[in-house]
Amino acid sequence: MKEHLLALKEEALEVLEKVATPKELADLRVKYSGKKGALTEILRGMGKLSAEERPVVGQVANEVREAIEEVVNRKQDEFTKAETNERLQAEKIDVTLPGRALPQGGLHPLNKVIEQIEDIFTGMGYRVAEGPQAETDYYNFEALNLPKNHPARDMQDSFYLTEDLLMRTHTSPVQIRAMEAMKGETPIKVICPGTVFRRDDDDATHSFQFHQIEGLVIGKDIRMSDLKGTLLQFAREMFGESTEIRLRPSFFPFTEPSAEVDVTFVKKNGERVWIEILGCGMVHPKVLEMGGFDPEVYSGFAFGMGVERIAILKYGIDDIRHFYNSDLSFLKQFARQ
Repeated sequence: MKEHLLALKEEALEVLEKVATPKELADLRVKYSGKKGALTEILRGMGKLSAEERPVVGQVANEVREAIEEVVNRKQDEFTKAETNERLQAEKIDVTLPGRALPQGGLHPLNKVIEQIEDIFTGMGYRVAEGPQAETDYYNFEALNLPKNHPARDMQDSFYLTEDLLMRTHTSPVQIRAMEAMKGETPIKVICPGTVFRRDDDDATHSFQFHQIEGLVIGKDIRMSDLKGTLLQFAREMFGESTEIRLRPSFFPFTEPSAEVDVTFVKKNGERVWIEILGCGMVHPKVLEMGGFDPEVYSGFAFGMGVERIAILKYGIDDIRHFYNSDLSFLKQFARQ
């Protein structure tokens, strides 16, 4: 039996060394050292051996099993390493190649204009003030010299939520809130950006929802010339150093005197024209009183502009609805600017 074991060992080691595939190795392992393999078959004859022979044969059998397992394990490691190397070669990445840049978004053109306007006025010493979009009738109208049944309310057809609550029609309520917060202390220099709502039919120049930026200055000896100088500085920073402005008399319930402001604008054909961009005026005495200021001591000016109108002029856009329809081919133009 000892000779049979040694012969089996020699045969197994020779065959295992020539194995070419993992499957072939697995089959030979079962053939030689499995439960029904050649080694097991030989050891079934142990019962016929004498008591002196059994330990000797048992030791040889263990040596044969260990020798076969050692070769099997070594060959298995070789196959595993070869497979890993093959996968690494097939899946390798050239780390010297440039990375693929992820697409980046950009600011919406209206947000770009709002930020630019804010930068201009904060550079003049203004601070940004905000207020609620759902506003009371008092702040939206009455505190701005627009009592109930005032005919000027017809110009601002409104979305009412309750009898006394509506979606604000302008950002002027923020001016009143800013005045109240100062409790009669000056100076006040604020701009009030935000979304406003009016019952307009949507077309190329109107929308039921749009954006305004209003400004308010209150102090002693504030004059119309201060207002004009401020707006001229703004226009030139926004549209270019050659821009001129003109003020035309107008009417607003919350300012007196009041004016519409036009800027010079060059059309595509080179023609230089005047285009209206905002309204302004000296703060009405009643508005000063409602805000907690004595009109005999203090004066101020206010102005308000539509962000969409500024953006249309700045970027040469022909339809306000482009700002709202989420057309990426339109919006991507401004991501690069």
